Amino acid sequence: MVASESFTEFLREQLASLGRITMRRMFGKTGVFCDGFMLGMVRDNTLYFRVDEHNRATFKEAETFPPLNYEKRGETIDLSFWRAPERLFDEPDELLTWARLAVAAARRVAAKREQTVRRRHRSPREPGKQKRRSVRS
Repeated sequence: MVASESFTEFLREQLASLGRITMRRMFGKTGVFCDGFMLGMVRDNTLYFRVDEHNRATFKEAETFPPLNYEKRGETIDLSFWRAPERLFDEPDELLTWARLAVAAARRVAAKREQTVRRRHRSPREPGKQKRRSVRS
């Protein structure tokens, strides 16, 4: 379920010093973006921060909860978003610290995707396969 209006507004206020905070409904959840990078997701008014190998140690406390996930063909698929501990909402400075780390992870993910796309476009054609030209008479 997507974030309520009041929770969305609360997050915008709390995270405002990071940059331009926007929210967008995605797959029955709400994506939380800072300057276009998805730092988190909200499901049922619960915030999940983006996690990668660089911020995983700092977010260790969040491991006690299951990551954001979804069901697909009877299987649970875990995403790289970990639940923010409730105590962070009473500690705005630490909430911002976690959010900054999540934005950094989001930027790294975006950079990796961009490199992959560039590599695909630059990869040489397989031997024997040439681009066909249409010939007009």
